[in-house]
Amino acid sequence: MVMTMAESDGDILTLDEVAAYLKAGKRTIYRLAASGEIPAFKLGGTWRFSRSDIERWIKEQSAGRVEHAPSKVSDKRGRK
Repeated sequence: MVMTMAESDGDILTLDEVAAYLKAGKRTIYRLAASGEIPAFKLGGTWRFSRSDIERWIKEQSAGRVEHAPSKVSDKRGRK
């Protein structure tokens, strides 16, 4: 059995599909892709996304939020 690149590396998604998957606007996904904030590549002038890269990116974003969560330690004035 011969696996194609898409099968071995996961699905390739369009901008519309990623927007629906992330429940975000198409403009937001386009902006994130164009700025390099979300993993993407261009094919024939249109953005494409690897499902596995997007899932990894989601996990990284979630992990980043946990690390940067505000602490509940009191400040110098004794307030939380």
